[in-house]
Amino acid sequence: MRSFIAFVMLCLVGSFIMQVKCKSYSKKRRLTNAKIVGFDWKNCGKPEDPAVLKTLDLSPDPISIPGDLTASASGSTAVLLASPLSLNLTIEREVAGFWVKIPCVEDLGSCHYPDACDLLNQIIPPGQDCPEPLHTYGLPCHCPFKAGSYSLPQSDFYLPEVELPYWLTNGQYRVQGVLGTQGKELGCVKVALALHSVG
Repeated sequence: MRSFIAFVMLCLVGSFIMQVKCKSYSKKRRLTNAKIVGFDWKNCGKPEDPAVLKTLDLSPDPISIPGDLTASASGSTAVLLASPLSLNLTIEREVAGFWVKIPCVEDLGSCHYPDACDLLNQIIPPGQDCPEPLHTYGLPCHCPFKAGSYSLPQSDFYLPEVELPYWLTNGQYRVQGVLGTQGKELGCVKVALALHSVG
């Protein structure tokens, strides 16, 4: 499940950080001297969902971009996670006390991705070694992910400067990711955070 945890982290936190490196946008801004504040998460799936994130710890708080991030996680899946693995991502931003759903714009925002395995292949091309620390621990970073219980020990990552779409501005955000296959929900995770940047 270590690879599934890395996948969930990439998909949810990556909706702000990693996916933007896979696309080119007509309007974008460089994110520098940014902070992610108050990161929190919870499972939002049904009790019978086979894929469950059990722990996810990120530090420091706030998380600086660019900067260092320490992460550990654990989870399990009772089924093989294989292509096509759909991902429904919902991103909401708080505006004047109300939560507003961010539409899907150029494949970012509240989007349906028919195969999250393809997203992983865009981030880490097939045939390329998995990034550290996954490579060091011998963890896969491509589908399929075998059924089982896994944990990612406390590991250090570096978050570089990134270019974000123009609409991803400072504020409070909620992100929900639902994994599924053949119309069946496999797992669901919700993330809450605040983004503050001067770039």
